[in-house]
Amino acid sequence: MSRLLHVADGPYAPPVPARELTVTAADGARIHVEVHGPENAPAVVLAHGWCCSIAFWAAQIRALAADHRVIAYDQRGHGRSPANPVYGTEPLADDLEAVLEATLAPGERAVIAGHSMGGMTLMAAAARPAVREHAAAVLLCSTGSARLVASATVLPMRAGRARTWLTRRVLGSRAPLGPVTPLARRILKYATMGPASVPHMVDACARIVHACPSRVRHGWSQVLDLLDLEHGVRELRMPVEIVVGTADRLTPPVHARELAAALPDCVGLTELPGLGHMTPVEAPELVSGKIRALAATYIPSARGERAVPVEESA
Repeated sequence: MSRLLHVADGPYAPPVPARELTVTAADGARIHVEVHGPENAPAVVLAHGWCCSIAFWAAQIRALAADHRVIAYDQRGHGRSPANPVYGTEPLADDLEAVLEATLAPGERAVIAGHSMGGMTLMAAAARPAVREHAAAVLLCSTGSARLVASATVLPMRAGRARTWLTRRVLGSRAPLGPVTPLARRILKYATMGPASVPHMVDACARIVHACPSRVRHGWSQVLDLLDLEHGVRELRMPVEIVVGTADRLTPPVHARELAAALPDCVGLTELPGLGHMTPVEAPELVSGKIRALAATYIPSARGERAVPVEESA
């Protein structure tokens, strides 16, 4: 019945950051940011999804911070970033741009990984100057660009208007989730994780999701319901890799395949058999390995080379 915001021990307990800062977005929203790892190491930026927080990336932070500078932030209204009355894909893009400008040096390149709404944040911000300047490569985990509610399979019904109508009301509910109970864990596992997810994975995700305020959960559900970022996908011109679970009920693999077909430079699509929507938690080593490989391939400093300023490489 605990109301802990995240698990306190084990592989999914968030590590202590090297430093913390608050970044102010264009509309005044305050964004909580954590930096882990050596200051001069190759940079990785992590953007979490709907109803989650920095804690969602605990396994990736632990795996990468030994030799990368890992920058993770709480989306507005999530984690330690205060709630803000402004919802929408442009505010998400504003927040990411503000984080990149505050944490990366001019011309510094990073791998940016986004899960679910974090991936949508990248699509929304794809044409922003800070993303063009700083994104060496991108990893999209369990995400989509449009028609999310109609394609979701959370409800075991035939696709159509009735399922879409009911799914919209389930995902957009204003009801508080309440404490993390055995029933709550079973419901969350069914909706967001693969059937083979082990209890400590489920508990980690349940505590993070249940910590999200109901008004924030509802507010962002309305944005996701109306999402249309297909134009943003075409603006992601850097190398992009995609990961999705075949049992993802929130963003089924059809979204990943559509992204792969639309991206200007898709360098890989990995479909993980039997995994659900929470791929960074369900397959932590694989997701961390993808980020590490992208950094080694596309960030010159990760290979010991001189970084070329953006204006020189244009």
